[in-house]
Amino acid sequence: MPENQLSDDELTQKILHIVADTQRRDMATVTAESSFEELNIDSMDAVNIVFAVENEFNINVPDEEMRTLKTVRDVIDGVRRLISAQAS
Repeated sequence: MPENQLSDDELTQKILHIVADTQRRDMATVTAESSFEELNIDSMDAVNIVFAVENEFNINVPDEEMRTLKTVRDVIDGVRRLISAQAS
């Protein structure tokens, strides 16, 4: 399946892995509903997550969108939106 045709579950799992890896956390502690505050993710950590996401999915996350990320779900939804926009 091409990158832009990941199922919702595959996309979610990839992003959960990215968040866990960049934050050096156990996957079991990261869920789609986790807030950055709960995970102790500060703005520099968020930038690292976004860089990893951009590399993984070959997308560019606009700075203004980056500033709105507060939860793992925000990242998942944003990536899905950017992949969809790129595909059309």
